[in-house]
Amino acid sequence: MSTNLTAAVAKGLSGKNKNTGERRTLSYPVILLIVAGALLALSLLRIVTGANDLTSSGQYAGALAAAVPIGLAGLAGLWSERAGVVNIGLEGMMMLGTFCAGWMGWQHGPWAAALAGVIGGALGGLIHAIATVTFGVDHIISGVAMNILALGVTQYMAKLWFGAEGSEAAAAGGNDKQSPPMADMPTFSIPGVSGWLGDIEDHDWFLVSDTAGILRGLVTNVSWLTLLAVALFVGTAFLLWRSSFGLRLRSAGESPVAAESLGVNVYTYKYAAVIASGGLAGLGGAFIAIGTHFYTDGQTGGRGYIGLATMIFGNWRPGGVAMGAGLFGFMDSLQLRGGGDTVHALLLLLTVLLVGLALWKLKSGQVKPAIISGVVAALLLVWYLATDTVPREFVEATPYVTTLLVLALFAQRLRVPKAVGKPYRKGQGK
Repeated sequence: MSTNLTAAVAKGLSGKNKNTGERRTLSYPVILLIVAGALLALSLLRIVTGANDLTSSGQYAGALAAAVPIGLAGLAGLWSERAGVVNIGLEGMMMLGTFCAGWMGWQHGPWAAALAGVIGGALGGLIHAIATVTFGVDHIISGVAMNILALGVTQYMAKLWFGAEGSEAAAAGGNDKQSPPMADMPTFSIPGVSGWLGDIEDHDWFLVSDTAGILRGLVTNVSWLTLLAVALFVGTAFLLWRSSFGLRLRSAGESPVAAESLGVNVYTYKYAAVIASGGLAGLGGAFIAIGTHFYTDGQTGGRGYIGLATMIFGNWRPGGVAMGAGLFGFMDSLQLRGGGDTVHALLLLLTVLLVGLALWKLKSGQVKPAIISGVVAALLLVWYLATDTVPREFVEATPYVTTLLVLALFAQRLRVPKAVGKPYRKGQGK
């Protein structure tokens, strides 16, 4: 059956196909070339503008920490949508993860908090699966309802468990909007390497010190949950693209009728995918709570929605999701560090990129997009030359502005799973 299933749906699942228009994944040499080009651009920008935080170890340590919950949310969306179920409810599942982590963490430590976050998010995924898969509720409506439900439940339970007068949680420092503090999650640094990279970073050498600063931020005081997140990305890539289980799951999002005709229990795989999606989103929420040592009302901050943008940017692929999470994590770290000067420097980089885009569009014969890109580049250049920094309000909005730009630039060049969001009833192909 596996051979027949592969023949039936593989064209819509991997590689480039003339009918689907899906692009091939980038080769490793091309990826390394892109990384090298980005590093060179950042190094040049740091020299030209004097914005040293562009390649500082602190910036990239913060970017890594900010990228993990966003990446887990994007990975959660990938699991669900590869099985054909739109999961707008990622934000709500992350809320459930933060609350369960805060509730369990102050009593039993950060590892128990992480497990509780996974369970809380998975319960949210189960509810979404029951609504969409079993009862055929519109996926968008169910996801929005999940977000509203999770917000109400977490706020109510926080008042009941953390803020009740005379309760143990209140005595330990909890209140209506915050859990008692939990212990630190252990971290690790590569012995000897961190200090050596720090010495090179301090020399302020072009490109060399920039590379050392970035690497130091990625190997110093790294949470063990970050390593777990990396393992989940690698495991997802293997499981969904290198196993019969993954082929069946993706067939449920490409052609469920064809999959059913070959003996695949489509409902089972959709349930498994959406519950796993909820668990990953819950772990992302738990990561936030563990990193701040508290559950706090509203602490997800829209990261579930940014995770969806990351999934789209990544073309429903784990590697692309990881790259998108890194981009959003970088911008999130900027606003957390209050980098007005750094964001101002990025205006110049964005201007250069838009000029390049305009020239490419013009060469391709797309005159109107070329003109629009050129005009926007000119406006950004005027903004850069006329100011020395950008307002803090704009700095705080950079993750969300980046989300809009990514969706605008990449949404038309993507290949969505064919059956995502479409209603499916068992036996409908007969």
